[in-house]
Amino acid sequence: MQTRKLSNGVLMPILGLGTFKVGEGNEAYDTVLEALKMGYRHIDTAQLYGNEASVGKAIKDSGLNRVDIFITTKLASSKLGYQEAIDELKISLEKLGTDYVDLYLIHWLSPSDALNQQTWKGMEVCYELKLARAIGVSNFKIHHMDAILKIAKITPMADQVELHPGLYQLPLQNYLNKLGIALISYGPFMKGEIFDQNGPYFETLNRIAEKHHASVAQVVIAWGLARNIFMIPKSVTPKRIQENYNSLDVKLDSEDVLTINNLNRGKRVYTDPDNNSFVKQA
Repeated sequence: MQTRKLSNGVLMPILGLGTFKVGEGNEAYDTVLEALKMGYRHIDTAQLYGNEASVGKAIKDSGLNRVDIFITTKLASSKLGYQEAIDELKISLEKLGTDYVDLYLIHWLSPSDALNQQTWKGMEVCYELKLARAIGVSNFKIHHMDAILKIAKITPMADQVELHPGLYQLPLQNYLNKLGIALISYGPFMKGEIFDQNGPYFETLNRIAEKHHASVAQVVIAWGLARNIFMIPKSVTPKRIQENYNSLDVKLDSEDVLTINNLNRGKRVYTDPDNNSFVKQA
């Protein structure tokens, strides 16, 4: 699996398996184990997903060395705070059955800059204690990142956001690039909208897919990879998991990338970070 360096030198696989809404128990266990057998080496979970224990068991039972697997988890939105960031990671580590995670993210931010800043200070402690090899954020827009950077001793190493053909996030990417912060895409398939033959995306994506003898899903993943974005598509179907993995063999040209960029409508299909109602307040 190809990797790229985060700002601190940690190598992160460019393609991972997302586990949002992958149920704790057999579903999460079987899905992760199957993905690891196929060649995936980056597994993305979160406290909010409720499946860390099954993810950890699958990793253990895979027979692979821990150092060869990249694990991302995220601090629950109801647990923001300095001490909470530290304590909750320790709970996650116990569930995952590991001494460290490779990337630890603030999952959703608070409307309170002060609370986000205190949380980030706790994340920095996790990094200094080597409980996480890298730390970062999720769902942070430019103005959210600006507030964190005012107090940060350690610049976030990654920002995981909703990113797909309908929301290409190019301004955010340009901003993060200047800071050396990696961009990670979740929800690349727009909850299935890219497959809607009557929608605004399918015709263009399918034309590019036919050109490359690939699927629409593979083209979208390849588009992100061509932009140096880390991709973490989610699936529980072995056939789809394999199809997504094979995106690594699809190489788009610059014209393809620009064409897909032009599909951008600034459209979100997930929660807007500025209007979320499920996080801890100050």
